[in-house]
Amino acid sequence: MANNATDLPRDGEEPSTHDIKLVIGASSLGTIFEWYDFFIWGTLTASGILQASFFPSGNNVLATLLAWATFAVGFAFRPLGAILFGYLGDRLGRKYTFLVTITLMGVATAGIGFIPGYAVIGAAAPILIIALRIAQGLALGGEYGGAAIYVAEHSPPGKAGFYTSFIQASVAGGFILSLAVVLTAQAIFAPVWTDWGWRVPFLFSILLLAVSLYMRLKLSESPVFKKMRAEGETSPNPFLESFTWPGNKKRLFVALFGIAAGLTVIWYTAMFSVLSFLQGPMRVEPTTAQLITGGGAMAGLFWFILFGRLSDRIGRKKPIVIGYILTLLLLFPIFWLIGNAANPGLEEAARRAPVVVSGPECRYDPFAAKQKDACGQLLDYFSKKGVSYDTAQASDIDVTIGGRRVADTSPASLDAALAEAGYDLSQTIPPVGNIVIILLAIVALSALAGITYGPVAALLSEMFPPRIRYSSMSIPYHFGTGYFGGFLPFISQYIVARTGDVHAGLWYTMGVVAMALLVTLWGLKETVPSAKPVPPAEP
Repeated sequence: MANNATDLPRDGEEPSTHDIKLVIGASSLGTIFEWYDFFIWGTLTASGILQASFFPSGNNVLATLLAWATFAVGFAFRPLGAILFGYLGDRLGRKYTFLVTITLMGVATAGIGFIPGYAVIGAAAPILIIALRIAQGLALGGEYGGAAIYVAEHSPPGKAGFYTSFIQASVAGGFILSLAVVLTAQAIFAPVWTDWGWRVPFLFSILLLAVSLYMRLKLSESPVFKKMRAEGETSPNPFLESFTWPGNKKRLFVALFGIAAGLTVIWYTAMFSVLSFLQGPMRVEPTTAQLITGGGAMAGLFWFILFGRLSDRIGRKKPIVIGYILTLLLLFPIFWLIGNAANPGLEEAARRAPVVVSGPECRYDPFAAKQKDACGQLLDYFSKKGVSYDTAQASDIDVTIGGRRVADTSPASLDAALAEAGYDLSQTIPPVGNIVIILLAIVALSALAGITYGPVAALLSEMFPPRIRYSSMSIPYHFGTGYFGGFLPFISQYIVARTGDVHAGLWYTMGVVAMALLVTLWGLKETVPSAKPVPPAEP
C-alpha cells in the first residue's frame, strides 16, 4: 500500500487547528454546493417537471427514461473530467484545480435554468441540456478527488478517515440541499412553478458559486503538493504514470470494481431510488415524499462521520465488506418495509389481487411511442399506472385481476376494475406512524451507504502515491460512480418497465454489490491507520 500523505514530513508546515477547520469547512461546503448542482436534475426529474419541460410529450414512460438518461450523461463524462482535472491536479496543484471545477459546475447549472423548453425550441432544448450536463460531468470528475485529497493531505496521523468523512457526508448534503431548495422554491413560486418557477433552483447555483469561490480562495495549496513541487518530484505525465507505476494497475482495478462501483449503487439506491419509489409506484404525494426522503437522509448523515472515524481505528476494509454483506441481506426487506408503510392499501391490493396479462407474445418496449400490439399496449397501461403485473403465455390476449377476467380492456374499464379490486391510485399521504417507519427505513439505508462510503476518501487517498494521487484516485472512482451509479436510475427504471415488478430494479444494485464484495475480498489489503505502530502478530 502506498504511503499515506499524512505520513510525509511537512518541513514545519503542520496545519493549525484553525487551518484544519478552514480546510474541512471550505472543502465540504464546496462539495455540498457542487453536488447540489449535479443532483438538482435528479431531484426535479423524480418530481416529473423536467420531463414535461425538455422532452417530447405523449409517452410519460419514455420521457422519464429520457430524463434519467440525460441524468446519466453527466455521469458518463465524469471519467473524462477525472482524467483531465486529475492530470492538472497532479501537475499544477490541488487548490487551483478544484477552483476551476466548481466554477465550471456553477456556470453549467445556471445555464440549464436559462434554456427554453421543448415547446419553444424543439429538439434544441434536450441537445443544449445534454451539452450542459456534459459540462457538469466534466467538472464533477475533478471536484471530488481534489476535495478528498486536499483534506487527506492536511490530516494528522490517525485522523484521515475522520476528517475526510466530512467530504463523504457532504455528498449526501448536496442531495439534501437540492431537496430543500426545490421544496422552498415550490412554496414561494407555487402559482408559476410549472411555468418557470422550477428554474429557480438552477439559478440559485449562482449564489452558491459565489460563496464557494470566496471560501476556497482563502485556502493555501496542499502541503504535500508544495513539498513535491519544491523537490521537483511532481509527475511529468500523471495519467500515463497511473498505469505504469508498479502495482498500480491492480489498485486501479480494485478501486473501480471493488470500491467505487459498490458504494455508489448503494448510495444512489438509498437516495434517488427511494424518492422515485415513493413518488412513483407508491403514489405518495410529491412534497411529502421529498420531505420524508430529505429528512431521512439528513438523519442518516452521522453514519458517514461515524464510520469514517471508526475506520481510523479498525481499518478501511472491514466496514466496507460488512456494509456490502448487510446490503445483500437487507436491501429488499427494507424496500418491502417502505412500500408497506408508504401505501399499505396498494401493496395489499397487489398481493390480494395480482394482475396477470396473457397473450401469445406479450412484450413491452419502453422506448416505443406506441406499442406494436394489443398485449404490449396493456403492459404499457399498467406500467404508466405503476401497477405490478405478471405475464403468461396464452393463445388469446386476456387480463385477470385477482383471478377475475376483465372482459373490456379499454382504459376506462381497466381503471374501474382496478378500483374494484382495491387499487387506490390516487396520491396519498401516509399516516404519521407510517411516516416514522419510512424515516427509520431510510436511516437504515443511509447506514448501509455510510458504512461503505464513509471511509472511502481516506482509503483511496492512501492507496496511491502522492505524485499521481489525484489522477489515480479520480479515474477509477469516477468510472465506477459514473457508469455503475450514474446509470442506476435509468437501468432500474428500465428493468421495472420490462418486468412489471416495482421492486425488480433493485436486482441491479444487488448484482453490482455482489461483484464489488468479491473484488474487495480478493484485492483490497487491510490497513489500520494509527499514530502508533501496529504490534506484530503473535508467532
